[in-house]
Amino acid sequence: MQHAHRITRLSALALSITGALALGQAHATGFQIRENSVQNLGRANAGTAVAQDDASVVSNNPAAMTNIDRTTVQADLTVIDLTADFSGSATSAFGTPVSGGDGGDPGDATAVPALAVVMPLSGAFEGLTVGASIGAPFGLKTEYDADWVGRYNAITSDLKTIDLTLSAALELNEHISIGAGLIYEHAEVTLSNGIDFGTGLAAQGVPGFAPGSADGQVEFTGDNNGVGFILGGQLRVSDRFVVGYSHRSEIDHDLEGEANFTVPANAAAVFGALGIPTYADGPIYAPLTTPSVDTLSAQFDFSDRVRLMADYQRTGWSSLEAVNIYRANGTPIGQEPFDWDDTSMLAVGGEFDLNDAFTLRAGVAADETPTNDEARTPRLPDEDRMLYTIGLGWNVSENLTVDVAYMNIQIDETPIDAVSSSSSRLVGTFDGHADLFGVSARYRF
Repeated sequence: MQHAHRITRLSALALSITGALALGQAHATGFQIRENSVQNLGRANAGTAVAQDDASVVSNNPAAMTNIDRTTVQADLTVIDLTADFSGSATSAFGTPVSGGDGGDPGDATAVPALAVVMPLSGAFEGLTVGASIGAPFGLKTEYDADWVGRYNAITSDLKTIDLTLSAALELNEHISIGAGLIYEHAEVTLSNGIDFGTGLAAQGVPGFAPGSADGQVEFTGDNNGVGFILGGQLRVSDRFVVGYSHRSEIDHDLEGEANFTVPANAAAVFGALGIPTYADGPIYAPLTTPSVDTLSAQFDFSDRVRLMADYQRTGWSSLEAVNIYRANGTPIGQEPFDWDDTSMLAVGGEFDLNDAFTLRAGVAADETPTNDEARTPRLPDEDRMLYTIGLGWNVSENLTVDVAYMNIQIDETPIDAVSSSSSRLVGTFDGHADLFGVSARYRF
């Protein structure tokens, strides 16, 4: 029984840490956040690496900072509201039904802020532009009811990353500019799931226990800092056509934190009587690599008032093939596979200047999911999706511009067939969509 207890505990730890990376995502597949610019949001994120008057290029493509000819400060705020409904059921390791509801709506409205500043230099540094930005490139939160039918797979999953990016760009000539940036990233994780001690004890023949008769929980919290880089280039083919490319590197993290267990009294009494240590709290860590991102953008100006943009983005989710879990002393705990694939996003958007004061925007995008039917869990009820957007820019004055945008995301029906650390099986589907609302202000000095 001690051996079985140890295996169950290690599996629970592995599942909980892995869950930190597999969050229900509202606006981009995987756990990627692209919403660092409301201008881009209004164009379905088309033209991000060639944006002409948008300080978010500090972290999207530093080379495009040379498009900005005055010191510019920009603040963006996007509210992401995911709606998801689960339909299905779960069975224990003994094949008996797991009690509980559908979990409720796991996605609360979440605000994602971003701040950027770009400063063209002059004099001896003519042609050089520097910039800084703060943003959140990955993460979101899902939270199910604590007693839902899939509680052994997931309850709370909360991942936050905050990036500080320092960039510089050099205009080599009127056609070509290059840029580079240093990324300092902080990652924080909090997540939890239930543990069915009743099933484990019943499997060992302990009288009085059955699946669901002794539910406990495990919660993992941890954080880490990592460093990466971004490189980019921009080619102005003609006065009306510009192309840009950027590469954001992978960033390595060693998440360090604590595992905290809640053990029900009836199970704890059995563990004590048999001399088996209860599920001990303690330090653990897990190496994590956030994916690389390659973006190719283009913009064509049909006239001074009409512009068409396009983006192709490739995200290297295969860096999350698996997560290895370790104790603080380096002893391996286990491995949880992801088997994620690299994904592509294709976006097309446009702008139309109604007059000197107002600009209309619209766009559409198709975004692939990195998950698959075999490895998907309710922590990431993710599928391919279509994005539809509109936006409006208002030049309040020569120096101040305000932008607003709305994005609607339609997510394909998502099948789930997942086995938990307690050996329960959750089978069903998720139906979901998301609404994003953004507002930003940009001031030029």
